[in-house]
Amino acid sequence: MLVDLTIHDFPVELLKTFVKKIVHPYFSGNTNNAIKTLMQKTIIEEEIVKNHITNQ
Repeated sequence: MLVDLTIHDFPVELLKTFVKKIVHPYFSGNTNNAIKTLMQKTIIEEEIVKNHITNQ
């Protein structure tokens, strides 16, 4: 399933900084791909942390 995403009340300076420091150098200017990739990595990292905590 694919959805369109709209962000409300988001600081424009935060978006500009994200695009300048992350999107352009690491994702060839593709904001959609940057957000999708970073969300996927965050979910994976959360699972790693969760598994580490619960397996101690």
